Amino acid sequence: MIIDLRSDTVTRPTKAMLEAMFAAEVGDDVFQDDPTVNALEAKSAALFGYESALYCPSGTMTNQIAIKVHTTPGDEVICDALSHIYLYEGGGMMSNSLVSATLLTGDYGRLNAEQVRDSIKADDIHAPISRLVSLENTVNKGGGCYYDLAEIQQIKAVCEAHGLSLHLDGARLFNALVETGERPDQYGQVFDSVSICLSKGLGAPVGSLLLGTKDFIKKARRVRKRFGGGWRQAGYLAAAGIYALDHHVDRLKEDHQRAKTIEGIVRRVPEVIDVLPVYTNIVIFQLAEGLLATDYVQKLNEKGIRCAPFGKDKVRMVTHLDFNDDHLTELEKRLV
Repeated sequence: MIIDLRSDTVTRPTKAMLEAMFAAEVGDDVFQDDPTVNALEAKSAALFGYESALYCPSGTMTNQIAIKVHTTPGDEVICDALSHIYLYEGGGMMSNSLVSATLLTGDYGRLNAEQVRDSIKADDIHAPISRLVSLENTVNKGGGCYYDLAEIQQIKAVCEAHGLSLHLDGARLFNALVETGERPDQYGQVFDSVSICLSKGLGAPVGSLLLGTKDFIKKARRVRKRFGGGWRQAGYLAAAGIYALDHHVDRLKEDHQRAKTIEGIVRRVPEVIDVLPVYTNIVIFQLAEGLLATDYVQKLNEKGIRCAPFGKDKVRMVTHLDFNDDHLTELEKRLV
C-alpha cells in the first residue's frame, strides 16, 4: 500500500465523477460555446454572488491573471511573506505583471487590517503605487489555517478607503468554509476577485476558477489567451468541477478529521520536535536539530509513505479524497 500525502492534488476522479465527465456535452471554449464550461462558470459565479467566472487550467494561472488585471507595471502588491503567489508561482507577478511585492509577516500567513493600513505607500514618486492586497485562505504555508471573515471585512474597509483592490487566493477556500460555516457569497461581497481550485480537496483532476464582475472577467479572458490558457473541449474537465461542487464539499470535514489524527501520530515520532496547529487538511511538522527534511522524506518514501519537504527541517502531509481510514491505520504502523 502506497500512502500518498504529498498534496491533495494527487487524487483521481471517482467512478461517478468519471461518468459525469464522459457524459458531458462539449463545444469549443475559445469560442465560448462549450455548454459544460459555461455551466460551471455560471454555477460558481452564482455560488459566490459574482457576475461572471473564468475556467482555467490552474490556480497559478487564475492568480496571475487576477494580478495582471488589477495592476499596471510598477504597481505594488501587498501580501504575506508566506503567500503562494509570492513563493510558489515562479516569480509570476514580477515577470508577468511587472509589479513589486511588499511582504508582511502575519499570523501563520494571515494579515490584519492594521498591517495592511501601515504598509500602504504614501503618494511619493520614490515609491510604487500600492494597488492590490492579496490574501490566502486557507494558508498553505500556515498549516491550512483560515481567516475570520470579520478580519477580512476590516481589511476590505482599509482597501476601500485607500483605493486598493482585494484579491483572494482561495485555492482551499472550501476547506475554510466547512470549518467556519460561512457562506461563499459572503466572500463575494468583500473581494474584488476570488480564485478557487477544483483539483485539490474537491477532487477534480484539473482546473481552477477566477470570479469577478463581467468587466473584470472580460479583461481576464484576454489575459488568459495571452498566457496561452485558451482551451477547446474543456467541458469534459468542467463536468468534473461541477460534480465536485455538488458532491465533494461537505466531505472535506473527513479530511480535516484525519489530519488531526495524523497530528497526534506524528507528535509521537522521535524525530519530530514540533507540529504546527492543524486547522484543516494540512499537517506540517518540524524535525529535530540536524535532520534534513529531504533525507527524512526519502526515508519515509522507502516505507511507502510519500510526503513533501517544506523547508530545511519541515515536512508537509496533506489529507485528501483518496486517503481513507485504512491508509490512516497503516500510516500509524509505519511511522510509530
